[in-house]
Amino acid sequence: MTGSLSQPTLITSVVRALTLLDAVGAECGPVPAKKLARLTGIPLPTAYHLLRTLLHEGYLEREDGGYVLGAQVSTLADRRLEKGRRTHRVLRELHDELHAAAYLSVLDDGQIRLVDVADSREAPRTDMWVGFEDAAHATALGKAVLASLPEAERRDYLSEHPLVDLTAATVTSRRVLLQQLERSPGVATDEQEYAVGVACLAVPVPSASMVGAVAISVPAERRAALPDSRRALSRAAQLIALSQESVDA
Repeated sequence: MTGSLSQPTLITSVVRALTLLDAVGAECGPVPAKKLARLTGIPLPTAYHLLRTLLHEGYLEREDGGYVLGAQVSTLADRRLEKGRRTHRVLRELHDELHAAAYLSVLDDGQIRLVDVADSREAPRTDMWVGFEDAAHATALGKAVLASLPEAERRDYLSEHPLVDLTAATVTSRRVLLQQLERSPGVATDEQEYAVGVACLAVPVPSASMVGAVAISVPAERRAALPDSRRALSRAAQLIALSQESVDA
């Protein structure tokens, strides 16, 4: 029983439709419905129904000889690439303005992940020696994301992720960390909590479509100047939110 509870609930028709898309994409030219049914093991009548739906929604197109990927597939890919380009452009401008490595993290499927970095030889990124899955509590990025969550979700996250001791400055008490997050929800800091010699400042991305945060890192000797960077960070976070929403529109 325990094993079955850990398995995801899959919708068969969705899995079959995605399998058909994969099969079409793997071929060099138009693929007939009968061949697709044979390749995927999907009964031909079911394959016809799914192909008709995918055709209607623009994920497939009909050509002489069978089916090919439709414009909607390219649209999804282009949208993802455009989001990435716009986000990185904002981070690069933030890096150039503050002379610091700039980062973006997002909450993805219950995990806080680092998704983009803009750095240089003069302002290198922090060595990510421990993944965010085990270190969000010790990073400004992770704390900014956690602070933007509803209280119940924040507590759920912390109950499922041990507060690993990474440096002498790492906060390993859930009570203390929660108090810190509640005191300053609009900004988060990392005072050598993740890596010795590195200080960070982060702000949440003000977006209804994503939960994320923008941060910069500097050598610890520059940490006194971090508060002066908050306005630039907030502006970058707003630009990222606007860029994501404009692509989705």
